[in-house]
Amino acid sequence: MSFKSIVVILLSGLMLTLAACSTAEAPAEPVETDTLVIYSGRKESLVGPLIEQFEAETGINVEVRWGGTGEIAALLMEEGANSPADIFFAQDPGGLGAVANAGLLTELPADILNQVPENFRSNDNQWVGISGRARVIVYNTDAISDPSTELPQDIWDFTSPEWKGKIGWPPTNGSFQAMVTAMRAEWGEEKTKEWLQGIQANEPIVYEKNTPTVAGTAAGEVEVGFVNHYYLYRFLAEEGDGFAARNHFLAGGGPGSLLMVAGAGIMESSANRINAEKFINYMLSADGQQYFTDSTYEYPVIDGIETVEGLPPLADLTGNALDIDVSEYSDLAGTVEMLGELGILP
Repeated sequence: MSFKSIVVILLSGLMLTLAACSTAEAPAEPVETDTLVIYSGRKESLVGPLIEQFEAETGINVEVRWGGTGEIAALLMEEGANSPADIFFAQDPGGLGAVANAGLLTELPADILNQVPENFRSNDNQWVGISGRARVIVYNTDAISDPSTELPQDIWDFTSPEWKGKIGWPPTNGSFQAMVTAMRAEWGEEKTKEWLQGIQANEPIVYEKNTPTVAGTAAGEVEVGFVNHYYLYRFLAEEGDGFAARNHFLAGGGPGSLLMVAGAGIMESSANRINAEKFINYMLSADGQQYFTDSTYEYPVIDGIETVEGLPPLADLTGNALDIDVSEYSDLAGTVEMLGELGILP
């Protein structure tokens, strides 16, 4: 499914949902079941073991539908109040915001919300962050020896002609699109288009995902790439310190310093809200949060969790991170439309 198709489905699903609310009969009350149904925009390889751990420890049977966050959001909006899903577990705030704006998520209880800092949950209390990710510049250590002096401190400066042929990016990736959505919120439409066109003029190498972007950077195919921080740590764990790439955390603020969260919300139509709340609480427990730091190298969203060696403390980044309300990430469709208009997406 192309990203343009996903946009069409998202918008069509939203129209159908609104039409149903105004003209169709209200759906029947959901029938309670013994199975918790999770629609996950996070990969099975990343969170599947943690969900199995939740099943084993709680005895709650879980069924998971896997897919990309945009794809899952579109499906939920198409299914509307008749969706069998209890939980939407998303890679980024964009998908969660779209589903929340369609009126499909319910307000979470205070005991869940209060576990997470306000900047890592929605302002309407309909979803919470589960783990944190920082946008970084991954760079080739053979080409760049001192990133503090050889790399820009603001992502805007990569539009300079000196970076022509040296940049890698994954424009179909959801986190990249979340960054562009933040650009639109922070910079406005015209400046965001100017940045995208400036990078295009520098003839970037296009990668399908973050992982090959990091691999390509280490291999010397490009000197820098626009990615999330945690992909590097997976390579270092597998290949050791000789892996020829490292992360550069931009000190200049702005969208290149974005802190994002993967998050979860409970569907308004869920018949299993007690078990759904148990699931989110488990994700936010010490065991759940330690899993994310140990296994996926992400940031915990609660205090007192030890992070992977070499990862800068989250507190050290927040001073430089873009301060943007997470609700601003919800216009994923507008970002995809812009990328399509500029010929960046197929």
